[in-house]
Amino acid sequence: MEKIRGFEIVSKYQNKNVTLPRRQTIASAGYDLAAAKDVLIPSIWRLNFVRIFRLIRNGHQLYEQDYEMAEHVLKPFLIPTGVKAYMPEDEVLLLANRSSNTFKRNLALPNGVGVIDSDYYNNDANEGEIFVQLINYGVRPIQIHQGDRIGQGIFIHYLKSDNDVPIDRQRINGFGSTNKKGS
Repeated sequence: MEKIRGFEIVSKYQNKNVTLPRRQTIASAGYDLAAAKDVLIPSIWRLNFVRIFRLIRNGHQLYEQDYEMAEHVLKPFLIPTGVKAYMPEDEVLLLANRSSNTFKRNLALPNGVGVIDSDYYNNDANEGEIFVQLINYGVRPIQIHQGDRIGQGIFIHYLKSDNDVPIDRQRINGFGSTNKKGS
């Protein structure tokens, strides 16, 4: 049978109890993605975020080290899933939050929706492993355990414009890639 779209376990997680994403009901659009390992996500309120917020709110001058600290503190945590997705060239896998993450766990996807392009699959940098970005805006640290469902992936067909002229480049990096090889 020809492979059209689906998930595979990346090499480094073979034989490590990683499971392939599954839809939880017959009418579910999303495939639940699970954490490939345990990760503790601290609260942003415990990461010097309050200090930066007070400086800004009280009109204090911010210096380069303040900006650097804020950027470091407010970075999302990348939770590995141990899986990669393959699909036709005219499809994309959208990563969305689970409603229980925000309602029960105070976890958010800071990028709103993640986009996994078809050429992310098997890239040289990380084999196309899918990571879910999360921040914890609650007051308590959140322990993510291996196997916890942390996001969902939805395969979508996308359309191209009449005057579509893509840049002739190949992906050479993995997550957050902006470095491309080609003309």
